[in-house]
Amino acid sequence: MPVESVLVEAETVEKEDEGEKREIGKLAAWTVSSNKPGNGVEMLRDNNLLTYWQSDGSQPHLVNIQFPKKVRLQQVALFVDFKVDESYTPNKISIRAGNSFHDLREIKVIDLMEPMGWVNISLCKNDSKDFLRAFFVQLAVLSNHQNGRDTHIRQIKIYGPRQTAVIGQPFEFTTIEFSSRSTIR
Repeated sequence: MPVESVLVEAETVEKEDEGEKREIGKLAAWTVSSNKPGNGVEMLRDNNLLTYWQSDGSQPHLVNIQFPKKVRLQQVALFVDFKVDESYTPNKISIRAGNSFHDLREIKVIDLMEPMGWVNISLCKNDSKDFLRAFFVQLAVLSNHQNGRDTHIRQIKIYGPRQTAVIGQPFEFTTIEFSSRSTIR
């Protein structure tokens, strides 16, 4: 599958209507390649736009998101602020997915031009309803603005499609024997 390279403009969104998607980041184990003391992985998920994860070391800087089971993925949303973070703001991000750390495939390469606010990145193939399915997602910060070394990301949210409840019988039985035992009296 060819890697899709996309230029993404940041959207300033106060409260986004999730509609057809739901945030599934709480189901995953989150790790980062490095961090400065006090600016660890927990800052990516604290719902506070004033805090941030700050990497420490050489690039690429990695955020690993590992789910206990294979999930359908629709979108990744990052909150970054060039005005505040300047050279710490990511410029180029690679999104990779797979079953584990060892079989990751690059899905998209994103170029950010001085982003301020939420950056929404679709993980669907050709922006359709064909969702990405994976156990493991990795965001790799390949470069920063102004050739910065360390990076700041203020929040990351990962979305999957909203599950619709099945009303009535979820299975269609074709034999009388199975049909007779399909309900509880």
